[in-house]
Amino acid sequence: QVQLVESGGGLVQAGGSLRLSCAASGRAFSSYTMAWFRQAPGKDREFVAAIRWNNVTTYYADSAKGRFTISRDNAKNTGNLQMNSLKLEDTAVYYCAAKPNLGTVNASYAYTYWGQGTQVTVSS
Repeated sequence: QVQLVESGGGLVQAGGSLRLSCAASGRAFSSYTMAWFRQAPGKDREFVAAIRWNNVTTYYADSAKGRFTISRDNAKNTGNLQMNSLKLEDTAVYYCAAKPNLGTVNASYAYTYWGQGTQVTVSS
């Protein structure tokens, strides 16, 4: 069993940065793939980024490439999403998710564990 708690959301101006964190409980987290998804009002939940258990293999949505960086610290059971050059369209609730390591990484249905979400609002 893994429990996930996000933090670090807030209000930021366009062009600014935020760093989201995900604190995990449960020893299995270090062997799981971790990901970030987001959901804007009236839209489906969408994949943002994922990182395998090895802390090396990463995946990004096109919208996140070059601006966002996903990382994790298995010793501390934490994960992070560094978001730079934020845009108005990045406004959403951001969710941390985890799943057993194999298989697809960009589909929300594949993830077993979810956090409660943290709001990110980008203003002009």
